[in-house]
Amino acid sequence: MKAPKIKVLCVDDSATIQELLSEIIGREPDMEVVAVASDPLMARDLIKQHEPDVLTLDIKMPRMDGLEFLERLMRLRPMPVLMISSRTHPGTEETRRALALGARDVIAKPRLGIRQGLEEDSAAIVEKIRAAARTQALLPRGRLQAPKSAPIRLQAPVNRVNDAVLAIGASTGGTEAIRAVLDALPADSPPVLIAQHMPAGFTRSFAKRLNETSRLLVKEAQDGEPLLQGHAYIAPGDRHLKMVCRNDGYATQLDAGPEVNRHRPAVDVLFRSAAEYAGPRATGVLLTGMGKDGAAGLLAMRQAGALTIAQDEASSLIFGMPREAIAIGAAREVVALGDVAARLVARAADCAQRRLAPGGLPRRPCAAAGTRPRNTRLPREWSRSAPGAAVEQGVPRQRWRNRPS
Repeated sequence: MKAPKIKVLCVDDSATIQELLSEIIGREPDMEVVAVASDPLMARDLIKQHEPDVLTLDIKMPRMDGLEFLERLMRLRPMPVLMISSRTHPGTEETRRALALGARDVIAKPRLGIRQGLEEDSAAIVEKIRAAARTQALLPRGRLQAPKSAPIRLQAPVNRVNDAVLAIGASTGGTEAIRAVLDALPADSPPVLIAQHMPAGFTRSFAKRLNETSRLLVKEAQDGEPLLQGHAYIAPGDRHLKMVCRNDGYATQLDAGPEVNRHRPAVDVLFRSAAEYAGPRATGVLLTGMGKDGAAGLLAMRQAGALTIAQDEASSLIFGMPREAIAIGAAREVVALGDVAARLVARAADCAQRRLAPGGLPRRPCAAAGTRPRNTRLPREWSRSAPGAAVEQGVPRQRWRNRPS
């Protein structure tokens, strides 16, 4: 059966641009322009009528600015958007804001020779439309209702130290995957640490956007913050995020050290710190992304006794990072994106029961009330290596065992 064509709605106040984009897209056998709009208000009605898979969007238009429309669109009816504008050249404030608001990618219109310039960029345009269309499966189903006032949380975040921790890493396609997970977590979840490959300047807006829909309090991480129940901490762009121990509990640590796996923030850095300091109290989740960042760190977490989860191929935009983790035995479970949050909730409940039960989890490594003798050994199953895994890829077991409880 032939796959349906990608439906594209082009929003630009220039009739020339509308015509050129229609020609470029129309030449491709797997996509079509279903409508064009001269301004965002017209686009709003056409979205309802045609339900496009991808929107191409200019910035400077009559009646409403394209970035303002993008912000409203992502809040009320999330969909893949490709910005095509003379203002979205690399490094511009408009480019940074568009990506932070949720645009999948940007194309810069040429300043001179519009027709020739767009024709030269035609291959990039259609490939980015295809890539944007593939993210459709990661978006929330149905329409989101507009909040009449400030977002309403089902329960206020719980401002207390928690001895369990969730660590999530992602890259390409991760912004929507992370949102899908956080939106499904309850307000009393353990603290969540997130490393998403994202350049400096974008993460604060990303955290703010997540905070609008999540029951958790989502924020860009700052150095030295206590990890509190009901809170999620996003690694700032251009900084590694780690968890460390203080006398009164876990805390964040930001690091401007060298890139790891060509990334800063790197998922491996976050996961290794969770393995070292939280051990069996941690849960690691590796979501969609290109490359191998996070695989070795997830293995270190598994060797330290943590539950480790990799997103499955069917729900991943890019299966690179999860595939690498599965290949080296780092993932204890392979889970569809829609089931990740439920698994995390079940894991948190299980940890709470084990902590309360006689002979359950030992006291957390950062507890202020005393320390465990240095020769006390953890249960063997909590430090067992994954099958076929090289020990040197993980955290040395003795470091976890000798940490104070």
